[in-house]
Amino acid sequence: MTTPKRIELTAGGLSLSRLVFGAWRLLDGQRPGADEVARLIDTSVDLGLTSFDHADIYGGYEVEEAFGAGLARWKGRRDGIELISKCGIMLASPNRPQNRLKHYDTGAVHIEASVERSLQNLRTDYLDLLLIHRPDPLMDADDTARAFERLVTAGKVRAVGVSNFTPEQFDLLASRLPFPLVTNQIEHSVLETSALTDGRLDHAQRLGYAPMIWSPLGGGSLFTGEGAREQRVRAALQAVAAETGAGDISTIAIAWLLRHPARLVPVLGTMKPERLAGLVKALDVTLDRQQWFAILEASEGRAVP
Repeated sequence: MTTPKRIELTAGGLSLSRLVFGAWRLLDGQRPGADEVARLIDTSVDLGLTSFDHADIYGGYEVEEAFGAGLARWKGRRDGIELISKCGIMLASPNRPQNRLKHYDTGAVHIEASVERSLQNLRTDYLDLLLIHRPDPLMDADDTARAFERLVTAGKVRAVGVSNFTPEQFDLLASRLPFPLVTNQIEHSVLETSALTDGRLDHAQRLGYAPMIWSPLGGGSLFTGEGAREQRVRAALQAVAAETGAGDISTIAIAWLLRHPARLVPVLGTMKPERLAGLVKALDVTLDRQQWFAILEASEGRAVP
């Protein structure tokens, strides 16, 4: 069974590609020029990855501007892609000299200023999705909600959500809004399985929103980690890859996420076109229950209770 290439985050709501291009590593290594970024956008769209995940802080606050330069050279239609950004983390950075230390700001003034800057850097009139990047212990839910309402009403943001929130934090902000939060972007992978048992995926199913997934391959440790857990998981993935003919453990690791009924939306972190093409093959792989549980067992180091 093939997984559809697009998904509505909520019923009748914003639609994204089922696999999302994550831009946070765009400036790792040699800085790409605008034409190179435009070609990367083309490659991504050709593979069916029309959604692009950003955050204001990525690349020391420089990724969105570099991506926007490429988007300005790209020959495609703006309404054929989805731009996602996040805000709320305040990094100590030469590009933000006013930040003496890392902290959070989910106040309306900062949210709206961050969106204006993201729109300018991305060279677009609107964001398809805006997320609060991290929970803020000083978040005034009413103030944050007012910023969301003004941005949506003004047409600068089409939909809103959160990232790394607990179910309780999600519910608090949602209670102040006249429209739904459409996603919670959380960490989850074959090496980070706590979302299966801490209520976050249950919450998503109960409310009917599709969670976005960051670090879906364990931040690279799936391939380079030498711990017992990493080695067990690699062996389990290799066994399932052989059974399915998928051939690549990363493809199986993404297919493992796609198998979950909460309708997970992995954010892919690679900038390499050939790697993106390999990961997209996960849409054509459906694991059976025993294959899925064999990978979970390897990750947990024990059979399920």
